[in-house]
Amino acid sequence: MTAHRPLRTAGDLVEAGLIDASAEEAIARVASRYAIAISPVVANLIDRTDPQDPISRQFVPDAAELTLTPEERADPIGDGAHSPVSGIVHRYPDRVLLKAVHVCPVYCRFCFRREMVGPQGLGTLTPSELDAAIAYISEHPEIWEVILTGGDPLVLSPRRLQEILERLDAIAHVKVVRFHTRVPVVEPHRIDADLIAALKSSGKATYVALHANHPRELTAEARAAAARLIDAGIVMVSQSVLLKGVNDDPEVLAELMRAFVETRIKPYYLHHPDLAPGTSHFRLTIEKGQALVASLRGRVSGLCQPTYILDIPGGHGKAVISASAIEAEGGGCYTVTDFHGNEHAYPPKS
Repeated sequence: MTAHRPLRTAGDLVEAGLIDASAEEAIARVASRYAIAISPVVANLIDRTDPQDPISRQFVPDAAELTLTPEERADPIGDGAHSPVSGIVHRYPDRVLLKAVHVCPVYCRFCFRREMVGPQGLGTLTPSELDAAIAYISEHPEIWEVILTGGDPLVLSPRRLQEILERLDAIAHVKVVRFHTRVPVVEPHRIDADLIAALKSSGKATYVALHANHPRELTAEARAAAARLIDAGIVMVSQSVLLKGVNDDPEVLAELMRAFVETRIKPYYLHHPDLAPGTSHFRLTIEKGQALVASLRGRVSGLCQPTYILDIPGGHGKAVISASAIEAEGGGCYTVTDFHGNEHAYPPKS
């Protein structure tokens, strides 16, 4: 069945053939806590014959989301501890997040901001809140980069985006504006001439970070949407989350990173899953994640290597958690492990 509108309720999912009618009550309970939205593009990507479909796993709710574990927290990376005014997160000295909107065209089942986004979430900044956020950026000359996130900033109209960018353009110390989005994958038609003109209206260096987790998300339409941005002079990088049952496989991960590079998108961050409520079924061990990332070293081009990171709970920032390929032995000597897992002395022993 082809969906022609976003799917937002358990009943919609039953009608679209994405869940069994017997699961409707449990999924309705999930929906009462966490937002659901599956765009027509995503609904059509799901293989309804595969109970383990990796696209379905990312977007179709699961009763496992009602299971909470002790280590999970509503604000797993500590946004609130670094939010001096509504819509601003200032965790690192030279950059801030600007969360102008807290809605998305789709809702990922593993989202680390799942308690903040959606119809039950924090909503869109009011004009006075946006004024205060822009004023904060203007008053802090150490801010070199503004990262628009949320929510998904590209759900805003081109007019609204242009207004925000014009206000940032007037702040001399801001040099870079970055957007974090899923729109080119989940609603590629939104990447049209008007949106691109709005993004290009700023005199700042403009970057777009595209979130995708499985190579099947990079359809011909998604790649064309990315090409429209890149051909307009906007630099694109990727961000992905390492997810059990989605991309925790060396071949899938390699194919995803190659797909980004083929699309002229530089692989950037590969996130270890955050401790968001109801997401334990997505989490794998850090040791497995390290092994998967190490497997990329000899499997794919250097252009395809992402940085494996963990957002430290409590708002302490990101840490690179890739396994080290080198170990100090003392006296200026090291053991280096190649991509086959073989160890070598450095300097070589005569």
